[in-house]
Amino acid sequence: MKHHKYVIVGGGIAADSAVHGIRKVDPDGAIAIIGEERHLPYDRPPLSKSLWKDAAYESIWRSTQGPGIAIHLGKKIVAIDPAGKTATDDAGNVYTYEKLLLATGGSVRRLPGAGEHVIHYRTADDYRKLRELSEKGSDFVVIGGGFIGSEIAAALRMNGKKVTMVFPEKGIGERVYPGSLVEFLNAYYREQGVTVLPSETVGAVRVDGNRVVVATGSGTELAADGVVAGLGILPNTDLAAAAGLAVDNGIVVDEQLRTSNPDIYAAGDVANFHSALLDKRIRVEHEDNANVMGETAGGNMAGQSKRYLHQPFFYSDLFDLGYEAVGELDARLDTVEDWQEPFRKGVVYYLRNGQVRGVLLWNTWGQVDAATQLIAEGGTHTRETLAGRITD
Repeated sequence: MKHHKYVIVGGGIAADSAVHGIRKVDPDGAIAIIGEERHLPYDRPPLSKSLWKDAAYESIWRSTQGPGIAIHLGKKIVAIDPAGKTATDDAGNVYTYEKLLLATGGSVRRLPGAGEHVIHYRTADDYRKLRELSEKGSDFVVIGGGFIGSEIAAALRMNGKKVTMVFPEKGIGERVYPGSLVEFLNAYYREQGVTVLPSETVGAVRVDGNRVVVATGSGTELAADGVVAGLGILPNTDLAAAAGLAVDNGIVVDEQLRTSNPDIYAAGDVANFHSALLDKRIRVEHEDNANVMGETAGGNMAGQSKRYLHQPFFYSDLFDLGYEAVGELDARLDTVEDWQEPFRKGVVYYLRNGQVRGVLLWNTWGQVDAATQLIAEGGTHTRETLAGRITD
């Protein structure tokens, strides 16, 4: 058995942030990170953003290493014994701990039967594979019109590739943006040279020579040099559930990020926490949450008692458009659009019963704090009271 004061399961952003959180409180306690990937922790957002512009691949790596930190790559923890305080990996190695963090993230949703013909985009290896294909080929199919799909389609097109988007919704980002903005985005992507096929499903995927052929539900066949899918993730909760921890759309944690076992914490994409701002339980799959939550969990594992009251924000880049956002962005909510320039610059407010629950800052920068404060105020608003409320 290998004993460490702290064992972190997972090797992503939340895991790295937890190490820094631990070290701020406990400079000497032994830490073990056990992660399935064969890479040291790295930033994920550049994989669909800056690496397709001018950023260097080496810029993604995080500074996790240091004295007293053991990093075990390419290992998967397959069992946890909370009573014995042990974690066992897929090679039979047993790690004992005083405090354990589950930063297990999520697994990509996969197209049934697609096999290795489709890059289900999430990791650095996925980026390297797609980048290699893009250097050889010219035609690409992107499946999915959500967060990852829209970014990858834009990235490939900005690199001179022919891109076809296929998704079942009526428009790009339909679950998030108001209808008028969705219609604009469909047209905008087409103006940028992307073929947009909304309300379309994907059937069989096969290889024909050096090409991958995607058959759509309507019978169209799309031949490409590469196919990418951005279909979201499912939280990796099996390990926690098998250990008897409370699981409900993620691993349930309290305000100090403890699971139902006080010596086991969870953070990042997999953690289901109570949002003080929204007064509801949520699970957030974005960088800001992983950074702040991971550091908070690490500090609490090391002895501090800090409540996680942070409301994470998120952001995206879509050609020459971009945004930051905070709170609930759900197209089913009432929306108030306050455009300085229609669909190019402005703010979209998401309301429930007249109260602002989310804010989309469309090409409007540096106003996340103002948007968060507006949600926190909790007053009743109308289109008139929100006009000009937030600008940059």
